[in-house]
Amino acid sequence: MACADSKVDLWKIPLIALNMTVRKELGLYLNPRNTVAADWMSVAEAMGFTYLEIMNFEASRNATLAILEDWQAKGQEASVGKLISILEELERKDIVEDLLPVINKDVTRYLESLERKSEPPVQVPEVDSCLPRSQERLPITVEDHEDAPEMFDAFICYCQSDFKFVHEMIQQLEQTEHRLKLCVFDRDVLPGSCVWTITSELIERRCKRMVVVISDEYLDSDACDFQTKFALSLCPGARSKRLIPVVYKSMKKPFPSILRFLTICDYTRPCTKAWFWVRLAKALSLP
Repeated sequence: MACADSKVDLWKIPLIALNMTVRKELGLYLNPRNTVAADWMSVAEAMGFTYLEIMNFEASRNATLAILEDWQAKGQEASVGKLISILEELERKDIVEDLLPVINKDVTRYLESLERKSEPPVQVPEVDSCLPRSQERLPITVEDHEDAPEMFDAFICYCQSDFKFVHEMIQQLEQTEHRLKLCVFDRDVLPGSCVWTITSELIERRCKRMVVVISDEYLDSDACDFQTKFALSLCPGARSKRLIPVVYKSMKKPFPSILRFLTICDYTRPCTKAWFWVRLAKALSLP
C-alpha cells in the first residue's frame, strides 16, 4: 500500500505520523455504535486488543483516540498501512476514501521532518582562504564548544504565550538548590539555524528529558506538536520516562490524548502546589 503522492510504502510509516486532525476525523466515523457498519470496537478487536481492554476503552471520552494511542505504544506493529488495511478488511472503505488525502499529507510532512533531521549541512563554495577547514559540527547553542557540546537535563517544549511560566520554571529549577540545566529555545539556541533540525538534535542527543508545557495555545502550535511527537517516537510507551507533561493553568480544550497515559505535574491544584517543583526537579534529576 503506497502513498498516492510519493509512492511511499504506508506499512513502513509509524502511526505517530498521523496528527490530531486525522485522529479526530476517525473518531467521528467510528465512535458512534453501529449495528450495520464496523465501529471502534471492531477496529480494536482487529488490532488485537482483549475483551477487557475493549471494555475499558468504552469508558473513554473518545474511544477511537484511546485505542489509537494505546496501539501506537506497541511500536512497529502500529503503522499507517496496517490501520488502512484494518479499515478495508472491516468494509469501511468509505473512511479510507474520505481520509486518504489528509493521511497522505500527514505522511508527507512526517517524511519531510525526518529528511530535515538527517540532511547534511549545505555546502557552499570557499570564498576565503582563511576559512577554517575543520569538519566539526558548528555550535548550535550559546555555550557550545568545539570539544564539548552543551548538554541539558531537559528540553522545554512551550509556546510563546506560556513564556512567563517558563521563566518561573527557570527560576525554580536552575537558580535554586536543584541546579538543573534547562534548554529554552529562545534563550539557548543560536539564531540562523534550521529550527526542525536543531530541535531534533537537542531533544534526541543533548537533553535527558523533555518537559511539555500544556495549554490551550500549545494545542494549536505546529512546533509543539512536532516536538512532542518526535520525543514520543524516541520512547514508545514512555518506558524511559523521557517526556513529562506540565499543566500550569486551567484549560478550555481537552487534554491532548496523545499524552493521556503519562503522569502529569499539575500546577493548578492548590492541595499539591507546594510539592510541584520538588516533584518535577526529582523527575528531571533521574539518570
